[in-house]
Amino acid sequence: MAEEEGPTIELRQRKKPKSSENKESAKEEKINNTAIPERVPKHILFQRFAKIFIGCLAAVTSGMMYALYLSAYHERKFWFSNRQELEREITFQGDSAIYYSYYKDMLKAPSFERGVYELTHNNKTVSLKTINAVQQMSLYPELIASVLYQATGSNEIIEPVYFYIGIVFGLQGIYVTALFVTSWLMSGTWLAGMLTVAWFIINRFCYLLMSASTYTFMMMWEYSHYLLFLQAISLFLLDSFSLEQSDKVHEVYKIYIFSLFLGYLLQFENSALLVSPLLSFVVALMLAKCLQLNVKKGTFVAKIMKVINFYLVCTLTVILNIITKMFVPHKENGHMLKFLEVKFGLNMTKNFTMNWLLCQESLQAPSQEFFLRLTQSSLLPFYILVLITCFLSMIQVIFRRINSGKSLKETITLEDGQIGERPEIIYHVIHTILLGSLAMIIEGLKYLWTPYVCMLAAFGVCSPELWMTLFKWLRLRTVHPVLLALILSMAVPTIIGLSLWKEFFPRLMTELMELQEFYDPDTVELMTWIKRQAPVAAVFAGSPQLMGVIKLCTGWMVTSLPLYNDDDLLKRNENIYQIYSKRSAEDIYKILTSYKANYLIVEDAICNEVGTVRGCRVKDLLDIANGHVVCEEGDKITYSKHGRFCHEVKINYSPYVNYFTRVYWNRSYFVYKINTVISFQS
Repeated sequence: MAEEEGPTIELRQRKKPKSSENKESAKEEKINNTAIPERVPKHILFQRFAKIFIGCLAAVTSGMMYALYLSAYHERKFWFSNRQELEREITFQGDSAIYYSYYKDMLKAPSFERGVYELTHNNKTVSLKTINAVQQMSLYPELIASVLYQATGSNEIIEPVYFYIGIVFGLQGIYVTALFVTSWLMSGTWLAGMLTVAWFIINRFCYLLMSASTYTFMMMWEYSHYLLFLQAISLFLLDSFSLEQSDKVHEVYKIYIFSLFLGYLLQFENSALLVSPLLSFVVALMLAKCLQLNVKKGTFVAKIMKVINFYLVCTLTVILNIITKMFVPHKENGHMLKFLEVKFGLNMTKNFTMNWLLCQESLQAPSQEFFLRLTQSSLLPFYILVLITCFLSMIQVIFRRINSGKSLKETITLEDGQIGERPEIIYHVIHTILLGSLAMIIEGLKYLWTPYVCMLAAFGVCSPELWMTLFKWLRLRTVHPVLLALILSMAVPTIIGLSLWKEFFPRLMTELMELQEFYDPDTVELMTWIKRQAPVAAVFAGSPQLMGVIKLCTGWMVTSLPLYNDDDLLKRNENIYQIYSKRSAEDIYKILTSYKANYLIVEDAICNEVGTVRGCRVKDLLDIANGHVVCEEGDKITYSKHGRFCHEVKINYSPYVNYFTRVYWNRSYFVYKINTVISFQS
């Protein structure tokens, strides 16, 4: 037995070295088979350098030219340099006026530390309310802009307003450069970047809306975690279908968590970030990863585990979010959740604030004019072509991945004709579909989606891989498909670029040559009267938009602000808007004095508003909310025994003159002093 056992042991001992020898020989064979990189010729290095240099130069130039174009257009539209400071400040509308006013306050402060303290303990803006303006309005860009203005010595060279709008235009130029580079990296040619910029400029929107959108991106957007939530979903889908390395995806998740907690600390312990769906989703993903089993890819059990993992992540996200909200005190925007319920038809309400938000143009579905504009510039048709091609190719890859369990190819050749093999393409396709779906519901999100459309369409038409994918599906045999794909990837964008140049370049030049005029003497007169006649300690009441302008131009205290991320301010806005409802003089007086208001400003444009959208005028929304008007089969039945306050107060008869004394008026505004001592007249 001993003699027989020896050879057996020897055989078992030989098997192990054999395995290691095979591995070593396989490694050696792989090394031997790997081509030794040859020294690249100098003329090829020069070509690569020239390509990168020209591309970078074109990217930077595009951004600079766009910033200069916006600056020139702004000057032509408002005659900005020829106006007095007060007239310049009036061009800031709505919430933009509030942000710029805090930038001015920082410049007036004796020191940076004192300025920050006054903003974080601000009791000079809204009556009876101390707010942390830095936290509530994310004023970090204003803080940075004020520091740069003083640190660079710009206060001796340029006025504060020019420095401020210069930053806005400069950031927009950087944004265009980023679009250029993204499309260039995806397609491999900077021609795609040029086409992206051309489409973006042609399909820009109304200037004021673009300015508001640019400014929204300039500040640290309070809703940014919702956009990151969409990105996390896109990455999760990539990981679920094994279309990207899990380690890379989870590194991004760690960055999300780090960013959320850093933002929580820097934004004065903003609890909204802790209860955000992004944090719950990422934590759920991390927990699900810890529970994953190492199952061989491609097996039936592995597929079942993928489904279970998907369900587990979704369930954990909801549970974690609910638990977090139970234990973390927060003031999440509950009105936005109610708005979404009404928007999707899940609830009906007569609430003024909800219906007023629904009537805002930026929160409605996109108009036909928006899609017509995208189609006229040929952007939308090419975007649909690129999106469908990439999406179908992605579906092919996913099904092949599920059935075979094989990983994506490390190197993809042009002959493969499978653009959906590239993880970055799949990510952008998923992301643009998610953003596009939201943009079809809320028009304001087109500012996020449209640049994506420009980038993806330009990448597609300039990518030989996309054309090759189409030819492979069509089984093109008459012409060599690779050659035709290379030709089309150069010819199509060139033809598009020339047609856009011919049709739209003259229009852009006309815009720059056309002198426009911003003429608002009534508002200028009102601001001048307030600065000259009103007491410094006076508190003004009126529409939120006008209050923002008063805060910027005069610095006087107001009762409300054009901000819609705070429940208390929204309630204030609704109460102050009652001056345009059918309420008694006594009711309005009680509302205004409860906020310590000294002056009331009635706007003729709101009082006599003729809205294009039925039921969206401020006075109509107030009548519905107050139950003063009921619509039954097209007939309006009035229940209020009082006339509309903004009309009645102008007539100057009792009891209105008992509570309010008119002290100033022009064609657009009527200013009333709120009497401290009521004198009842017969």
